Amino acid sequence: MRALCKLTTGLATLMLACNSAPAQAPKPVGTSGSVGCLANPKTLDRLHITQPGLYENYLIDAQGASGNIVKISADDVTLRHCEIFNARGNGIGVFGSRVKIESCRIHHLLNGSYETQNDAHGITGRWGEVSIRNCEISHTSGDCIQFDPDRASQGSLLIEDCKLWTGPLPADALGFKAGQRPGENAFDSKTRPDGQRCQLIIRNCLLQGWNQPSQISTIAALNLKEQVDAEIRHCVFDDNEVALRVRGPGPRGGARVRIRDCAVYRSQLAVRAEDKIEQLQLQGLLLGEEVKERIHFHGGRADSGFLDEGAAQAPPMTLLLQQGFPQR
Repeated sequence: MRALCKLTTGLATLMLACNSAPAQAPKPVGTSGSVGCLANPKTLDRLHITQPGLYENYLIDAQGASGNIVKISADDVTLRHCEIFNARGNGIGVFGSRVKIESCRIHHLLNGSYETQNDAHGITGRWGEVSIRNCEISHTSGDCIQFDPDRASQGSLLIEDCKLWTGPLPADALGFKAGQRPGENAFDSKTRPDGQRCQLIIRNCLLQGWNQPSQISTIAALNLKEQVDAEIRHCVFDDNEVALRVRGPGPRGGARVRIRDCAVYRSQLAVRAEDKIEQLQLQGLLLGEEVKERIHFHGGRADSGFLDEGAAQAPPMTLLLQQGFPQR
């Protein structure tokens, strides 16, 4: 019980730090309103942000370039209403603190080939009071979002009102063929193996399509591992091999995860709990159509730290996407 209280306290601290208390009324799940560029965007092939401020309405066609197409090296930056695509590298690399990424569309970041996929992420970088809101990210050969591949930072990350998905490519692109479905995970956590835990909130997001044959053995919408305290709330998971892969202690630590009021549809497995994960709370996990298995413990189950309550049948997915989850 003491360990579970520590998890709850850490997540409450993150919510205050992000200044993002839950809304009082239900809202649709995923993106809403305008996502991507506004009228008359400025066109670029790369953007390096070295000063604080608002950067808005850029259409960034990377023309097959590698590296971080948008590199944020300053603190106190807001990137809003941009479209970033057509790269063999990462869409956005975050290397500053207090960074906000809002209403952006990021897609077609493809490195290698379908047979030999190499990482190209939608958004990546360092933990540090980062928020990603109302963004649509798709068709990446790596993850839609991955923090921190260098395992060199600590801090917090909020992902809210986003659609993170993959599916068959509509046309040939950057060495991949039409009909091939690229990608590894919608989100993947990497952290320092020691020190203070990173804080993660993912809420009100649609995570869809992560069931493709891949170079990794287990495809999951969320791959939560290492030294992270995570709360996943009011999310819809659809058409995935595994909706939530939550991983326990290993050489780089183990995740602590709270899943609250989420719904899973059309998936092989809702929750894969690995390596005797020490803290896992399932509260109000709803299962919809064509979910073959609710929870599977791989590598054993811890003697304590597991809570499972409020399981129920999910309503039609379209209802949640349009009207959202009841607030509580």
